Amino acid sequence: MSKIAVLTDSNSGITQAEGTELGIYVVPMPFTIDGNDYFEDINLTQDKFYELLGNDADVMTSQPSPDSLMKIWDKLLNEDGYDEIVYIPMSSGLSGSCSSAYGLSLEDQYEDKVFVVDNQRISVTQRQSCIDALEMANAGMSASQIRDKLVEVKFESSIYIMLDTLYYLKKGGRITPAAAALGTLLRLKPVLTIQGEKLDAFAKARTSNQGKTIMINAIKKDIEERFGGVDAHDVHLEIAYTFDKETAEAFKKEVAEALPGYDIHMDPLSLSVACHIGPGALAVACSRKVHF
Repeated sequence: MSKIAVLTDSNSGITQAEGTELGIYVVPMPFTIDGNDYFEDINLTQDKFYELLGNDADVMTSQPSPDSLMKIWDKLLNEDGYDEIVYIPMSSGLSGSCSSAYGLSLEDQYEDKVFVVDNQRISVTQRQSCIDALEMANAGMSASQIRDKLVEVKFESSIYIMLDTLYYLKKGGRITPAAAALGTLLRLKPVLTIQGEKLDAFAKARTSNQGKTIMINAIKKDIEERFGGVDAHDVHLEIAYTFDKETAEAFKKEVAEALPGYDIHMDPLSLSVACHIGPGALAVACSRKVHF
């Protein structure tokens, strides 16, 4: 049986320490903030990031350089004794890092050794894919079989995110200043969704409570209609947030009351998403359990 390494990036929300505990390797995502280079969970903590964001820093996301990625692959294959690598980066619809990695994997020294998974996941759903991959590897599946299975079920997940502010969408050019001003005036709480490749608008709420209800009802509908009404034993349920953990804990209780019986995992949203939506965001996500 091949020895398989499961590798992801920090957009999964898996920290370096958690990765060591789980047996999952994590590539830190690079950022340039006010002209300085940072790497998530290396010299850029969540607290430091939000401190800089709050000071209106100029934040630019990037992707791992080819050289840095190849160094990690080489270490896993040549020094750590792995035969194959399953690499699960963030969704190709949200970053070019997936397609860049795929191109590298076709080079002679990595062909049939590095398998890049483009299964359209981010944050807590990407994290779950990594855990699924590890379980499949431990069950004796090959890296190519793991990749194929994760791609097969790529649309069996949803994330709904309620924003607390429109400022960062405006700053990033994703909405016009006029739309942001109107939304702020009306105190709108936009709800966004990730189902597949991209972050899209889903609904507009007038209050946080209305937004939370919209998200919970959307998750219920996905479980009932997209997943065929499966029970809690067949769906992973997750909460994600930006900066405000106390509010997220309260939301987690609301979700648990609305959807009893689920083991709900909670993590901060990845900084690559947070820089576009700002602090105070809440998210709920689900993904169907992978059967193999």
